[in-house]
Amino acid sequence: MDFGRLATAMVTPFDENRQIDWDQTAKLIDYLIDNQKSDTLVVSGTTGESPTLTLEEKLHLFDFAVKHAAGRCKIIAGTGSNSTYASIQLTKEAEKLGVDGALLVVPYYNKPNQEGLYRHFEAIATSTPLPIMLYNVPGRTVVNMNAETTLRLAQLHNVVAVKECASLEQVATIAASAPAHFKVYSGDDSSGLPALAVGAYGIVSVASHVAGAQMKEMITAHLEGKAADAAKLHQKLLPLFKGMFVVPNPVAVKFALNELGINVGSVRLPLLEATEAEQAFIRSLL
Repeated sequence: MDFGRLATAMVTPFDENRQIDWDQTAKLIDYLIDNQKSDTLVVSGTTGESPTLTLEEKLHLFDFAVKHAAGRCKIIAGTGSNSTYASIQLTKEAEKLGVDGALLVVPYYNKPNQEGLYRHFEAIATSTPLPIMLYNVPGRTVVNMNAETTLRLAQLHNVVAVKECASLEQVATIAASAPAHFKVYSGDDSSGLPALAVGAYGIVSVASHVAGAQMKEMITAHLEGKAADAAKLHQKLLPLFKGMFVVPNPVAVKFALNELGINVGSVRLPLLEATEAEQAFIRSLL
């Protein structure tokens, strides 16, 4: 399974009552495919506010995204959690709905060791034929899944990718020894181009909601050996990459989308809307 070079970790649009706005979800999917050139959409990841979505909402989102995208891009369902059993059950339900893959985050809060991580992901992967993208984000989970564990999991036939947020060194180590079917994606916009330079295949992005077309241009320039052109695009976009995280994600990117006329609403508690000063800063980036 090839998820392409640019995947967007999609926000979940809400109405004024903080309920999912399905009309705006359809418009957002179209916008990300047609205007921002996303090859894949990750639905109900952290950027989609997965911690505050109900099980029913997640399943409805998976079903809706698959049907509305209608093959125009791949759909990855965020089905991972810190419960192996719950992750297996949600992944199986997502599989029935026709998603193209599952994103499985490193278990948070319960802090497993490396063998526990391996067995967690192995249990989920062997329960489904879906292609699996692992998600290592120690800034949120506290635990870093090391390169050795990732490479061990990459031996499983349907573990096809990792969204890696630990370090460029870890990206390079995994990319150097991964089997042919396994791809490394940068999960950090600010280090997306450097990650590509040390062996990453693509980027799973937040900023691609508003700068996806430019990011695709940057990736293409890199692949064509136009290093200086790619670097210039990265440098131009770097303030935006960093600015999207001046407040807890996805507060900034949702505000940015609303400013651009893509009405995705606000965020659910415990997240709060950007302050007036934060809004002014995000406007300046746009």
